[in-house]
Amino acid sequence: MTERQNRKARPVRPARKTGVAAAKRPTSDRAATDGPTGNGAETRRGDGLVGAGRTGTDKAEAMSEDVRLSRADQKAARFGRMAKEPVGRPGAGAGARAGAGRNAGTKTGTIAIADLRARFRAAMGQKRGWMRHWQECYEFALPQRNGASEQPVASGGASGGEKKFDRVFDATAPDAVEQLAASLMAEITPPMGGWFTFEPGGNVADADRDILTARLARAASILQGHFDRSNFAVEMHQAFLDLVTAGTACLRLEADDFLSPSAFRFTAVPLRDVAFEERHDGRMDAVFRKLSLTRDEIARQWPEAKLPDADRDPGETPKRYAVVEAVLPDPGISGGYQLCVFFEHDEAVSGGLAGEDGVLHRDRFEVSPYIAFRWMKAPGEVYGRSPVMKALPDIKTANKVVELVLKNASIAVTGIWQADDDGVLNPAAIRLVPGSIIPKAVGSAGLTPLDAPGRFDVSDLVLSDLRDRIRRCLLADRLGQSDQPGMTATEVLERASENARLLGATYGRLQAELLYPLIRRAIHILVRRGELPDMPLDGDVVQLRHSAPLAQLPKRVQAGQAMDWLSRIATLGPEALGEVDMPHMVRWLADQFGVPDHLLRPVLPVLPPVEPSLEAGVLEDAV
Repeated sequence: MTERQNRKARPVRPARKTGVAAAKRPTSDRAATDGPTGNGAETRRGDGLVGAGRTGTDKAEAMSEDVRLSRADQKAARFGRMAKEPVGRPGAGAGARAGAGRNAGTKTGTIAIADLRARFRAAMGQKRGWMRHWQECYEFALPQRNGASEQPVASGGASGGEKKFDRVFDATAPDAVEQLAASLMAEITPPMGGWFTFEPGGNVADADRDILTARLARAASILQGHFDRSNFAVEMHQAFLDLVTAGTACLRLEADDFLSPSAFRFTAVPLRDVAFEERHDGRMDAVFRKLSLTRDEIARQWPEAKLPDADRDPGETPKRYAVVEAVLPDPGISGGYQLCVFFEHDEAVSGGLAGEDGVLHRDRFEVSPYIAFRWMKAPGEVYGRSPVMKALPDIKTANKVVELVLKNASIAVTGIWQADDDGVLNPAAIRLVPGSIIPKAVGSAGLTPLDAPGRFDVSDLVLSDLRDRIRRCLLADRLGQSDQPGMTATEVLERASENARLLGATYGRLQAELLYPLIRRAIHILVRRGELPDMPLDGDVVQLRHSAPLAQLPKRVQAGQAMDWLSRIATLGPEALGEVDMPHMVRWLADQFGVPDHLLRPVLPVLPPVEPSLEAGVLEDAV
């Protein structure tokens, strides 16, 4: 669900010390203003004025000043202050973006509700063809989550506790899915942190590069602290489980209130609740989320919404309404995203519609809170395909083989018996337990065991081959923990190189669809709170560097090759080693392995050589 809209100016984080109550959560990125529209109004954070909305005249004046500079010069002038201003200062870009965001929403028209409902039905129709496929993947590979089944909501408002492993007889696939999700978590976004850094871009002057590097390091530390104090690790793991199982996952990043330990609140949205549209450039940032809410829940979420009258008597179960939250790219030149919350069906409810067209709430985001990412994508398809889909035939076959083996084992233990119907033997009274005496007629064969036709050895061979293929498809034998305790450094590097090769394409897609939008959204939230200066990740001024273990694999492979070359040079003797610049070699290896700079000795400046005539003159003066 979206955040509740804030209609009053709210204090910055220091308000926690004074006991100020938590402000309402904003529904969108539109800055809180004193006026009803926000145009030309001042926005205050704490005691200081940090920004003001611009009118059309103000924007025209600002445009006449900016056109004198090139785009690169504008960026350098805009973000060069970052090298001189302390990180966390409220005036470091937070107010300017707030004022620009307010007027940006007034320059573009809203999307008509009829078009929204038509696009929502089209997106749901496109998603309907995937539901059966997702259901099978979750049923056999991740039944405990099952984010594709549309289960009815219980009377208490939530459902749970039901058995979900009734049709699963082989646990190879669920175990491999959890291992792959945990490996992705550890290799891409490790919970211990340190999986991203900020570096100065190419347009930063050399004089400001050192100062800006220190400021960016502090900004990365602040951002990482909010990630660590939030529920990021829990929800990110759930999203990785969806990614491995269904090929598509969705993560929602909302701004939490000021009294929370972190500014972030994450939610792994199940696929059954969302539908997507894909742009022509491949971005999947148009999101429709279907919610089932009561009247009271709608009132708490969007207080300004026009709601129907009371729809139940005291003591009865509240009625639930199908509500759609649409976050779509703004078609205007200002960019951003439009937010519209409306009833799925436009028929009248008790007391009339919420508004004339069934719209509950409209607003906008500067950066979308939804982050959708995929494992791999087939041409012409919107949703991704997962490794579980590739291994699904083997998973279903192994599941059936284990089921048949268990039935055969039950027959082998209890047996199947035949007896002559001689009027003396009563099969209904027979108990096959130790020490029992079964009467039979004289000359009768009594009970005779029937041989089972199944062979356990053949089924074990088939099952072993199926399990190996399942683990290979889900990369359990590659990314999982190695069972070889005596691996050498070369073997470790070779294994790391193999992992980088297997996950190269997937990692590139996750960088574009998960990591970059996630950091951009997180920075935007902290900028609006005044904890970070405005820093665009455009590569010109600020560059995002992914430093997770998987991103460090190519560097470690290069370092291993350099170490192997150095060992071969050492066999040629001291003269060959004398050609190697050892100080530079050590610093290069430290950079490849991610060793901090403070562990190395500082580089001393190299003095220019003294001319012989000048040196002789100095000696004469000394004598």
